[in-house]
Amino acid sequence: MSEHGGTVTGADLALTADGLLLRPWREEDVPALLEAYDDPVMRQWVRLPVSTPEEAARWLELQHEGWASGARFSFAVTDVSRGGELVGNLALKRPGPERAEVGYWTAAWARGRGVAPRALEALTAWAFAAFAEEGLVRLELLHQVDNVASCKVAEKSGYAFAELLDALPPEFPLDGHLHVREAPSASYGGGAAQSAPEVSPAGSSDSR
Repeated sequence: MSEHGGTVTGADLALTADGLLLRPWREEDVPALLEAYDDPVMRQWVRLPVSTPEEAARWLELQHEGWASGARFSFAVTDVSRGGELVGNLALKRPGPERAEVGYWTAAWARGRGVAPRALEALTAWAFAAFAEEGLVRLELLHQVDNVASCKVAEKSGYAFAELLDALPPEFPLDGHLHVREAPSASYGGGAAQSAPEVSPAGSSDSR
């Protein structure tokens, strides 16, 4: 299946994105997952620690539960040109009748390759196609103000800045940015953008 449509089927779903393959997470991804989380830069943005094989197994279980419930669709991002090397994570969170949130992280060894913008473009196209009949017309990307890298990814991916979000201390001590991208044919006329309930300013780093 390509990123341009089809139903949400779970383990057999794969999206392509200019040399990248996005697929559901697998048990064999655990070593690379642990290595990715062993990065101080990424650790400052994520909320769920993954430091042991047991924590990695629980993390994978949560991703599988998200697919089963339809609340979260998390993809392992792999680089086809490098033998399927794991390079990141991308997720569509809580898709609702009109809006959903996207989140992501890129492994330290893959930064600077344009992984996040390419993968996010594929996820965006797929989400609008897969959930069109449910009325999805708006995707939101959130990040803390000091997460400059996520802000650049949002801009490159066509997610326009929409609103400054207030800090939520102590968990999120700084303000956040809300970026929005609407479906190409959407007639969403909500005027000024409003933040979705129960989302964090650090969301674009896939902090959940």
